[in-house]
Amino acid sequence: MSDLTATEISAENHKIDQLRHEEIARLIRFAPSGHPYFKAELPYYDYMMARFKASGGWNPQLSKHIGWRV
Repeated sequence: MSDLTATEISAENHKIDQLRHEEIARLIRFAPSGHPYFKAELPYYDYMMARFKASGGWNPQLSKHIGWRV
């Protein structure tokens, strides 16, 4: 596990809480490799995904709206 303090984790979770559903979807689809929210040794992925699913998760309209980068 990482050497993050509870305060650091809480602060980052607060940032995740401020993201809109579409912003989380864009992160999931387009975040660059190595983004901290997707590193297994950091505690953010499960928190972000739980919030994303609670706010509606994927749906066809969202997927079409954010599209794909070429």
